[in-house]
Amino acid sequence: MSVLEKLIGLYAPHLCLGCGFEGNRLLCDACAGNLAKVPSRCYRCKATTINYSVCDNCRPKTALRQVAVFTHHKEVAKELVHSMKYERASSGMAEAAALMHPLLGYLPENSSLVHIPTATRRVRQRGHDHALLLAHHLSRLAGIESVTHLARTGQAHQVGSSRAERLRQLQNAFRPAGPLKGKNIILVDDVLTTGATLEAAARELKRAGARTVSALVFAQA
Repeated sequence: MSVLEKLIGLYAPHLCLGCGFEGNRLLCDACAGNLAKVPSRCYRCKATTINYSVCDNCRPKTALRQVAVFTHHKEVAKELVHSMKYERASSGMAEAAALMHPLLGYLPENSSLVHIPTATRRVRQRGHDHALLLAHHLSRLAGIESVTHLARTGQAHQVGSSRAERLRQLQNAFRPAGPLKGKNIILVDDVLTTGATLEAAARELKRAGARTVSALVFAQA
């Protein structure tokens, strides 16, 4: 959290989303510590794996190598995601990034962080791209570069869509936007639902020459 955010918290304090404690954070230490952690597993079938790797059975179906997820998309974690997306709460992004940060230790070293770009129409509506800001917070915490190597070409609205619908909507939804040959990429996003978005992005990055593509996500629905 920046010095400015701490100063703002003194004069306009946040209420903890979990217990209502008044302070300069959206999650107090106790409530952050009580969030249920997602164990190391395959993001597709939930089979137990090492270092959040995709299991042998699912590996042929995705370009993703590992997908590390911090918590489940419910209750307090769901409220925190809502604050990031719709209330422009930079404190929420800082909280989520701090909780996600340790999971980088399970993912490939010498990687670049690349956020999943939000549809431009939604960026205009909300005034920010929450995934981009989340990646920037992670970058500062971990000392890893955050680069914009992925661009969105469509405006598909996927909330409530089935996996099949998401896959159809995401055909040609992304394009590489930077040099990728031989790079290890870690995609950053707030919520993993069906995995279709991450898979579509990873597929394009691999086609463009990325060595490996993994992902780091705050919560899984």
